[in-house]
Amino acid sequence: MTHLHVFDMDGTLLRGAGSVELARHLGTFEAADRIERAWGRGEITDVQFWERMLPLWAEVGEAEIDAAFAASAWMDGVREVFADITERGEHVAVISQSPHFFVRRLEAWGAHRTFGSDVVPLRETRKEHLLTLQHKVDITVALLDELGLDETDAVAYGDSTSDTLLFAHLTHTVGVNCSEVLRRHAAVCFEGDDIRGAYALGRRLLEQERVT
Repeated sequence: MTHLHVFDMDGTLLRGAGSVELARHLGTFEAADRIERAWGRGEITDVQFWERMLPLWAEVGEAEIDAAFAASAWMDGVREVFADITERGEHVAVISQSPHFFVRRLEAWGAHRTFGSDVVPLRETRKEHLLTLQHKVDITVALLDELGLDETDAVAYGDSTSDTLLFAHLTHTVGVNCSEVLRRHAAVCFEGDDIRGAYALGRRLLEQERVT
C-alpha cells in the first residue's frame, strides 16, 4: 500500500515565509516586512500583497533565487524525509500559497509534485493566479484520485489557518509548530525544528490506520 504525504511550505518545511526569505537574501527585507505587516493587519488584500511584493524581485535572476532558496531557514531533515518517503514507494506533494517559482525548487530535494501561486514579477497579478485554502483540498483530492488512493491513505502537514480546510477534510493530519486555530483541527501536533519528528507522527497515524 502506498501513501501520499502533503506538506505546506511556509511555517512547515520552512521556518519562515518564502517571500520573506527571498527578500532577506536580496536586501529588500525592510520593504517586504512592511508589506507583510500591512497584509497581516488586513490593510491590503492578497492581490495587493503581491502587487507590492513582486516588484521587489523584478531584476532577480534564477541564480539569485537558487541562492536565496539554499540560504533559507529550512527545517532540519527535509531532504531526508522526502528520501524516506520515496524509498518506501510513497509520494510527496508540496502545496503552498507562496510563489511556485520558489516552491518548485523543492523538486530538486525530492518532492514529486509542487504547487504554488502563479505569481511572477513584471506581470499583473489577478485573483485567479493565487492558490487558496480550497485549492489545497482540490489538489489533494485530485492527486489521490490520480494515484488510486483514498483519503485515509494521505497525511497532511501544516502550521496555520491556510491548512484548516485540508485538515478538516483528511483524517491523518500533523500540526507543525502550529497556530491555536489549526491545533483544534490537527490529529496530532509537533513542536520543534526537525521535520523528521513531524513525519514520525505522520507514519504513526498511518500505522494505526493499518492496524484498525
